[in-house]
Amino acid sequence: MKKKLTAGMVSEQLAKLRNDYLIRLPAELIALNSLAAGLSEGENKRESLEELQHRLHKLAGSGGTFGFAALSARARNLEQQTKGLLAGSLDDIDRQTRLAFAAYVAGLGETMAAVDLPKAAVIAANIDKVPGQSYNIWLMEKDAFLGNELLRQLESFNYKVRLFVGIEDVVQAAQHEQPDMLLLDVQLEQKGENASSFTLPQVLLNLESPLLFISSSGDFMSRVRASQLGAEGYFTKPLDIPLLVNRMQHIFEQRLTSPQRVLIVDDDVELAAYYRLVLQGAGMEAAVLHQPEAIIEKIKSFRPELVLLDLRMPVYSGPDLAGVIRQHDNLASLPLVYLSAETDLASQIAAMDRGADDFLVKPISDAQLIAAVSVRIARARQLGAQIAKDSLTGLLKHGSIKEALDIEVIRARRSSKPVTVAMLDIDSFKSVNDNYGHATGDVVISSTAMLLRQRLRQSDIIGRYGGEEFVVVLPECDADNAYMLLDDIRQRFAALRFSHEGKNFTCALSAGLACSEQHPDSNGSELLIAADVALYAAKRGGRNQVRVAQRAGEVMNPEE
Repeated sequence: MKKKLTAGMVSEQLAKLRNDYLIRLPAELIALNSLAAGLSEGENKRESLEELQHRLHKLAGSGGTFGFAALSARARNLEQQTKGLLAGSLDDIDRQTRLAFAAYVAGLGETMAAVDLPKAAVIAANIDKVPGQSYNIWLMEKDAFLGNELLRQLESFNYKVRLFVGIEDVVQAAQHEQPDMLLLDVQLEQKGENASSFTLPQVLLNLESPLLFISSSGDFMSRVRASQLGAEGYFTKPLDIPLLVNRMQHIFEQRLTSPQRVLIVDDDVELAAYYRLVLQGAGMEAAVLHQPEAIIEKIKSFRPELVLLDLRMPVYSGPDLAGVIRQHDNLASLPLVYLSAETDLASQIAAMDRGADDFLVKPISDAQLIAAVSVRIARARQLGAQIAKDSLTGLLKHGSIKEALDIEVIRARRSSKPVTVAMLDIDSFKSVNDNYGHATGDVVISSTAMLLRQRLRQSDIIGRYGGEEFVVVLPECDADNAYMLLDDIRQRFAALRFSHEGKNFTCALSAGLACSEQHPDSNGSELLIAADVALYAAKRGGRNQVRVAQRAGEVMNPEE
């Protein structure tokens, strides 16, 4: 039986693939430059130009797949230019055209200017060996006290914050650097003026960083102006820090989601290849199938999130294949979309009755194809997440986290590497609900989830076990390292400030953990019970602490 890939394993393989790609990329760019330079110097070898076209074709597909959409787009443009050159006589190409073409090929490297290739390769190779991604946030806040307090709170969530007191300082820094996010305190509606008069310096508008505004005014015109300036969030004072962090986390998670996967089934080889390149250029993974009888096997191996089906194909039609797919219960929710030149409405409706979800008509623009595919996959992902994940925290539900733990314990035993499970519980949480209400209690719970996501590795698995209780599974992590990690999280959580009707308060959490090294014969459920016993010992010992289950029936605090 084929081993099921976990999120951590997929992440590791994707990181390795990207690492290998980044290592090979400089040599590939040099080879392209060499071929183009030969053309500029008067070499009229058709073989060299054909090789250049072939390399550009591959780069156009691979660049988008590995996250470099600009590189992919430029390579695709150059590929089309190369086709044009090959269509005519090479002797008719003047020197100016040759030089311009060679310079454009050389400019491929400019799309990678923001990437330090060797460094990026190292980061990709170690993506699962470091704590959660730490983002660089630029915060502009004129109020020094509020700015420093916000800086401290954001750093508790593992953000690296650079504080500015004025827009001029931000502009100066933006001349040479770029943050992962801009957080600006501005008054969009200036006194005596309409909010629409406010603008940002062009250098800030040119940044690709997400933009969030903080303001003392929450009026409609200010919010409209923020929207016009491209803001992805707008927060009014007094700030709800957990709500702000939740939006920041959501924005970053959207940018880090795995590429969307699309299977294209079409008998037109060239057109299918074109659609594949278009989708890859948009950062998706796309595969083409020309043998319809192998569609179920291809779906099992490629695991597409959407299938694009041509309506009319030799032997087997699109509706025939849709019917076969829908015969499999595990594929009942897989989005199926027809992509056909059929314009007859009655035929389209008849085809839709055979199990498809949408109908797109050829010819279709690149932008429309990308949007139609992307939106439908995003919606399918949201529905899938609602089934497996807790709605408040976005973490795995009770059953899913227990299943994940069982898998990791089996893997740890097979690889002779440790796995640690921890149970965490917010101390005296009932008093939070009693004193501040359940809505505020939900904020505390969601903040705990955000802190865990920020401080843990991508390979770690987090779930909401129930109420204010969480479970964390730490693969390849022994008890000592798990203790240090969880105790750091405990201290950072205690430093967070929550607010309710102008009053600030803090919370604490306790944790118990158990490692497979001390419980070699335990399965996932038994390891979880040991962690629960350790958690109970932490509660009984005064709360706001981490306890470790050393051996069956024995619990201690490493600091004792």
